[in-house]
Amino acid sequence: MRLAAGLGRANLSTAQADLDLHARDQSHHHPRRGDVVVWPESAQAVADILRIANEHRIPVTAWGVGTSLEGNSIPLYGGILLSFERMNRIIEVHADDFQVTVQPGIGHKDLNAELARYGLFFPPDPGANATVGGMLANNASGIRTVKYGASKDNVLRMQVALADGRLITVGSRSVKQSSGYDLLHLFVGSEGTLGIITEATLKLVPVPTYMSAVLAAFPTVEAAVEAVVAVRGSGLDPAALELIDAAHAVMLNQAEGVNLEPYPTLFMEFHAPHEATLSYGLEMVQEICDELGAVSFRATTDTAERKKLWHARHNSYEIMVRSHPNKQFFIMDVAVPISAYPELIAYIEQIKAERNITAYMVGHAGDGNIHVEFPYADEAEFERAQQADHDIVMRALELGGTATGEHGVGIGKARYMRREHGEALEVMRSIKQLLDPNNILNPGKIFPAVEAVTG
Repeated sequence: MRLAAGLGRANLSTAQADLDLHARDQSHHHPRRGDVVVWPESAQAVADILRIANEHRIPVTAWGVGTSLEGNSIPLYGGILLSFERMNRIIEVHADDFQVTVQPGIGHKDLNAELARYGLFFPPDPGANATVGGMLANNASGIRTVKYGASKDNVLRMQVALADGRLITVGSRSVKQSSGYDLLHLFVGSEGTLGIITEATLKLVPVPTYMSAVLAAFPTVEAAVEAVVAVRGSGLDPAALELIDAAHAVMLNQAEGVNLEPYPTLFMEFHAPHEATLSYGLEMVQEICDELGAVSFRATTDTAERKKLWHARHNSYEIMVRSHPNKQFFIMDVAVPISAYPELIAYIEQIKAERNITAYMVGHAGDGNIHVEFPYADEAEFERAQQADHDIVMRALELGGTATGEHGVGIGKARYMRREHGEALEVMRSIKQLLDPNNILNPGKIFPAVEAVTG
């Protein structure tokens, strides 16, 4: 009743259809319904909701558009599902400072469509039209991380609602910040377990004057991965450096008509302020690819063709799902130092061959990130995918990497937190206890219920 009085009945719902719509993300994790969906329209409304929830020990789970892949936004313990669908405004464009201040519910693609009129864009690009709040909460990355960094590298200031209803501002619009603890990046990547982001000021960059897309196909995955390492070590500065396996190339050909060779393929993009600089870089990358045995090399500066290629890359998952109409997908990601990337990919290939597992690889190879996608039709195939996932995660950790490069911890990677972080996990627990003593904020995420994976 207090929620209805404060928000108005039009801004909350207990209808089955609304609860079901917000019960699952795009992962394989089982859906769980909240008890009520609420749509706040202001930061103060969010703070008021948290204050009430904290008083009554009611779980609160924030929701952007549900594009997460580790169950990050599934309300495991019911309670309040806090949807930011109606907090989707651009508050102010600070064009002279290359910044924009937004509400958390705006989709990053929608944001960039508006920023285009200023000749600016927000670089992180996870593919789906994820909300800015969700991207920051999960520290989303995507195809341009290799040049521009992840979400954490492109945010300057945030307003955050704490569990007790306080609204605080962390960070500053000043690009240089050396004042006090770095609370800004404490909340980035915390998956809504420490506070709820209600506003963010983001860094922007000018739309590049010259852009090119490059496709290079290789006879083997190993050769393609060698090219990734060589391009990164050459001094070239790719804006994107993506790997798809041969199966993806075939599917994209059939669905998108992008004329790919049926081999493991690198998608690359280069940005430059001068045409001569771009041309020189393309010559260098072709030399590298040719030396490493590329079976084909294609570069284009045509805007329409470049967009078509990246549209195909972004839609590879949906195309793969359509190609397996009777199967579900288990999707995982890990990341390792770039020097260890060839060893990681070789290990995944070994698992596929030795266990006769169907699995597809696509990844942000330029920053050592790989996604492995396992189709499954029954419980036996699902268990085999889970075991492969476990072994790949453990191998990534052994190579000095991480259990998750960009999907976040959520439900699926919580069991690896002790193995990856050791005693630092207890420091995280202490911070959680300080900021959310009643454990109302996205409970069940990040911290393992059973700490079985320690070595």
